[in-house]
Amino acid sequence: MTGGTGEGPRRIGRPRADRLTEPRGRPPREELLCAAAELFTVRGYAATTTRTVAERAGMRQATMYHYFAGKEELLAELLESTVAPSLGLARRLLAETGRPAAERLWELCRSDVLLLCGGPYDLGALYLLPEVAGSRFTRFRRMRGELRGAYRALLGATPIGAELAGDRGALALRNDLVFGLIEGVMLIHRYDPARPVAAFAEATADAALRIAGVARDADPAPAGAGG
Repeated sequence: MTGGTGEGPRRIGRPRADRLTEPRGRPPREELLCAAAELFTVRGYAATTTRTVAERAGMRQATMYHYFAGKEELLAELLESTVAPSLGLARRLLAETGRPAAERLWELCRSDVLLLCGGPYDLGALYLLPEVAGSRFTRFRRMRGELRGAYRALLGATPIGAELAGDRGALALRNDLVFGLIEGVMLIHRYDPARPVAAFAEATADAALRIAGVARDADPAPAGAGG
């Protein structure tokens, strides 16, 4: 799935397993991002230097600076690439008002898990870096905030969302629990990385809806649907 969002990286989407493990021959910018994804998650962001990233990508440090100004720019683009595809899907799902909101919320949860678990590196762990609070990552935080808001909008459009419409705190809490489960999925996946990702994604989406108090088949049929 591609982003198509107008946000996020221009030349690389979410680093996927097939991209990170294929033989070299990628464009230099993508090669650097793949190298950074590996080093930041395996060795640690603080322990990784720009020289190390360049060497891992098969180029000199001076060459790397033609594509990225430094580690922060590499990290920012990687982080944005983890959100852009899901944000693109979320925008499309929000527009599909003829479908039950619970069904759309389940689809977003499942797709997000597939993306988070689709590569060999836990890029979601990079969200916890203290550096992410800096101004260089404002765009990433805005994108992530919009995605979180899309989850809340879909939850709010379900029957339980209508029931909680007068209790914004309760609705926000349920949304935070759902969003937290999805973003924390790599911590669960890490215990059994050989688990089939498709089945794991569906089970996680099912669990997310249960946490939210949403029955996937409880939405009324769209207006004008036959009965």
